[in-house]
Amino acid sequence: MANTPQAKKRIRRNARREVINHSRVSRIRTFIKAVEMALTAGDKGAATSALQAAQPEIARGVARGVIHKNTAARKFSRLTKRVSALS
Repeated sequence: MANTPQAKKRIRRNARREVINHSRVSRIRTFIKAVEMALTAGDKGAATSALQAAQPEIARGVARGVIHKNTAARKFSRLTKRVSALS
């Protein structure tokens, strides 16, 4: 258990940041799901536009430190590959 005032403050701060970071990751997942839904439907136009909307969100997640840069690069690569494979 936290004994020092600094440790107690860190616990309070971490709880606040957890809520913010969770909402950011959830938002990113929502954008990725929109791309995947368009892919499963086979709609290349919708998938392309959804991917263009998802890319800045993923990049913003990296900038805010909620996802790792290599994770973002992997998601960019895999989604782009799947969208371009649609004919």
